[in-house]
Amino acid sequence: MFPFVFPERETQMLRLIGSHYHFRRAVPQAVQACLGRTEISLSLQTQSKLIARERAAALYASTGALFERARMMDEKPDTDLMKDLLAVQAQTIRDQEETLALAEECHVLDRKIRDTSHNMALLERIGSENAFLDESSKKIREIGQRFESMRQQLTTGIALSKQEKKMLKAEADRLSCMIVDIQSRQPAPVVQPMPQTPAQPVQEERKPAPKASSPLLSSMAERFIYSDKTKSADTLKATQKTISLFIEAFGDMPVRQITGNVAGEFFDLLSSLPVTHGKGKTVLPLRVVIAQAKERGVETVGGKTVKNHFSRLSALWGHLVKRDFSDKNPWSGWDFNVTKKIVRRGWTDRELALLAITHYSGAAVSHRTWAGIITIGMFTGMRLGEICNLRRQDIEVIDGVPCLHVRPHPEDGWSPKTTAGTRIIPIHSSLLGMEGLNLLQDNGEKYLFADLTLSNAGERGDNFARAFSKHKKRIGIPEDVTFHSFRHTVSTKLRNQEAHIRELWIDTVLGHEASHKSQGTMNYTSGIEVANLKQVIEALTYPPECIMPF
Repeated sequence: MFPFVFPERETQMLRLIGSHYHFRRAVPQAVQACLGRTEISLSLQTQSKLIARERAAALYASTGALFERARMMDEKPDTDLMKDLLAVQAQTIRDQEETLALAEECHVLDRKIRDTSHNMALLERIGSENAFLDESSKKIREIGQRFESMRQQLTTGIALSKQEKKMLKAEADRLSCMIVDIQSRQPAPVVQPMPQTPAQPVQEERKPAPKASSPLLSSMAERFIYSDKTKSADTLKATQKTISLFIEAFGDMPVRQITGNVAGEFFDLLSSLPVTHGKGKTVLPLRVVIAQAKERGVETVGGKTVKNHFSRLSALWGHLVKRDFSDKNPWSGWDFNVTKKIVRRGWTDRELALLAITHYSGAAVSHRTWAGIITIGMFTGMRLGEICNLRRQDIEVIDGVPCLHVRPHPEDGWSPKTTAGTRIIPIHSSLLGMEGLNLLQDNGEKYLFADLTLSNAGERGDNFARAFSKHKKRIGIPEDVTFHSFRHTVSTKLRNQEAHIRELWIDTVLGHEASHKSQGTMNYTSGIEVANLKQVIEALTYPPECIMPF
């Protein structure tokens, strides 16, 4: 959640008294006589600053309503007003505590489900091993009986021909090898000691006991990567994609069997993938996709993509090697061809004008969506994924300023790229004035651009991304200019403005991490007024011919 921004610059509304936070707000002078006090101070009953901000937000709204009612009163203060405020404070704290308790219960239940699934898998495995042991014991008893029969024949002097003796010896050798093989495959030998025959003792060197069975790749990824709460949603999604590619190609292998040879085969396979893999609606087997790419001569993924896949697997193997699940890391030490690198740059006015006047004739998205996404990118510098995931509820009026609230969507599993990506962006006056865009008009749709689709990887706006790339290439826009170049353009324009626009304000609008992450800088960033951010946005200007018409 984006941190609550108090609109009053000089008043410190959160105070740490002892180990708990308190809410403090000055009473306007016009109603001080009516309320009989100059300020309102209430305990928020929490040591967490994040929870204190949320509770203070609710109290801020309630005290505002209190002041408004007091202004309309002519006589003595109404004690019911203060009682209402205290009741709101108590209810806010109770709601917060109930929410935290529910979250903790959900976490405990989720952990129990994972533990139960793990135990069920162990039980199934134990059942399989018991069945194997029962069958092995039965076979060993049969072999022992045959050995005893041969021993008696050899020791009682039954007349045997040379050929019969030769056949009996060969049979004894074969049965001896079978016993050794069965013993090496089960955890504990159950065969009784063989009686020694003076005529033909069996000399067989025992094989070394094998290493313990190795866990599967998917279970190790779940244990060390997917369950790590510190990893971002993007990291988890990217790792899942890599693991899925490997399992599709080689199956869910035991990690100890994944050697350098297997890693090399995966390297060759990844290097043969077309750049469009996973971006379309059609799902074909991996090796069929590679065969089609070779036949058609399409462009394949670059070394950087292969390196990213290997880096994710190498990170997992770092845990496996430390815990002796694997002897070494087969994903490290590879050479990736990453020399081909295109340096991205911003748009020129000439290129923007060309984009604006060239008619988009595709059917992937509507004209409103086409022009709306491009225009928002020009006047905000937002990432394409952030624009495509904008919901109607993300348009808010804060301190009288219409804003876009970029924040995680827990219900959809989407979140901004970084922590700093969660932010408030005032809407440029040019965007508010575009009738075809109608940002402040609720049309009943959940998303601002409802005709965007989801890719197989779960990325919203896949149809727009492909259409934009094809259109840009068709009209002759260079390869080093992409949709992401709008961020470069906005950043360059803002940093060339007057000195009163601070660097920290620009980083906040663009969702960049502050260059100096001291505690003071972080506190100041969270308290930047919307009015200051609006100054930053309104500093963006373009020639009229660069604006795409609706």
